[in-house]
Amino acid sequence: MNIKKALASVLTLALLAGCTGGNSTASNTTASTNDNGRKQPAETGSKDIDTLKFQFVPSRPVDEIKATTEGLDKLVIEAMKKRGYNIKNLEISVSDSYEAAGEALSAGSVDVAWLPGGTYALYSNESDVILTATRAGLSNDSEKPADWNGDVHKTVNKDTPVTYYKGLIYAGPSEYGQELAKKVNAGEKLTWEDLNKAKWAVRDVTSSAGYIYPTMWLMDNYDGKSISDLSNVTTLDYAGEFMQAAAGQIDVIVCYADGRQDYAKQWQEEWGRKDSIWNELNVIGVTQNIYNDTVSVTMAKEDIYNKEFIEAMQDSLIEIANTDAGKKIFGIYKHTGYAKAEDSDYDGARQALSVIEK
Repeated sequence: MNIKKALASVLTLALLAGCTGGNSTASNTTASTNDNGRKQPAETGSKDIDTLKFQFVPSRPVDEIKATTEGLDKLVIEAMKKRGYNIKNLEISVSDSYEAAGEALSAGSVDVAWLPGGTYALYSNESDVILTATRAGLSNDSEKPADWNGDVHKTVNKDTPVTYYKGLIYAGPSEYGQELAKKVNAGEKLTWEDLNKAKWAVRDVTSSAGYIYPTMWLMDNYDGKSISDLSNVTTLDYAGEFMQAAAGQIDVIVCYADGRQDYAKQWQEEWGRKDSIWNELNVIGVTQNIYNDTVSVTMAKEDIYNKEFIEAMQDSLIEIANTDAGKKIFGIYKHTGYAKAEDSDYDGARQALSVIEK
């Protein structure tokens, strides 16, 4: 299926969801809308919740996410109890895709979800951001691709937290990938023809670093052309992208800026590469800054979408993220903590989606 058509279909579904609304449970005070017609949270809801449902997205291997988030349920139940909430059960799941998490949140089948900024922007008619993740800053923040390449430019984390990251376009160790990297490292600008000959792997259409911002990079540098205009594109998860790049089956992949950190060990020990990932997987493009991941809540249930619950959940997750246990759990996404967020923080992501949809 054409990727641009897929995005348009998803956008249509999201708009329809925004028009029809979701089923809500009873609460003490009903929700309202603001001057722009956006639904606003009720003042309060029931503090007795039988089952609260959390969902994470598969930007890391699913088994790793499940193992790392084990125990989060007890931490959240205890933290919310201190704030007057009686939560009997907390279920944690991992979605099949970014879009699946957005759809589940919109429908109210999930109460709280960790969504990338682009995914949240697409589904923000029926969900609302409550927190933005902070990440450790990186030793490299250059806009020049060649500045990211080789062991001498190996990216390490800094202590300073940041609210954004960059997306990178990488050329792998395939014969053609090496040709592209050689040109970039020599200071040459790649042509559209150079890129169009390559075999690409990308992520879901609402992935910020895996689709949206690489598309914007192409549009900015190649006369409005986008990923959907490329001749050979495959959709994979990030682990699949790196594995197939290591095998020489894919020439170009896209990922967040610290992606090579996550797969450096597998690159050599599991996938058999002799040289380091920093020398063999070269950056050929750098995107604009991408606003960090969100923690978002459904609008479909007023026992969830109310000011008291939102404030309690914000404070609980911020508190947990500052503990040793919380740092280990949320470290799966490189989140170092959380800051309270506003929907308007993601206007840029909505603009990015709008550009791609066109």
